[in-house]
Amino acid sequence: MMENKDTIPELRPFLNEAGQLVAMPSKHKKKLLAYYYLATKIEAGRQYTQKDINELLDHWAVFHDPATLRRELYDRRLLDRTLDGSRYWRQEDLPSLERFLARYLP
Repeated sequence: MMENKDTIPELRPFLNEAGQLVAMPSKHKKKLLAYYYLATKIEAGRQYTQKDINELLDHWAVFHDPATLRRELYDRRLLDRTLDGSRYWRQEDLPSLERFLARYLP
């Protein structure tokens, strides 16, 4: 497998050669890692339509569940959106992975 410099080691079993998620992990911590990984694929400072963010998520998660992924990224404060859900964007500065995990793990 070709190594991607921003691959999170615990996610390697869930990624294909192109760095795409092929399955969502079942363990809570690994799910959080997957959400964080997907957030790193969203360009900071760019606004996406719902269609565009769905296409981006479908590209990086080949199991095709963009609605769930959008909701989880939003709920975890990795993605923000307008009230009507017509525009999505990633915050300029993601928290460090350690800070992100500390927020959601017991």
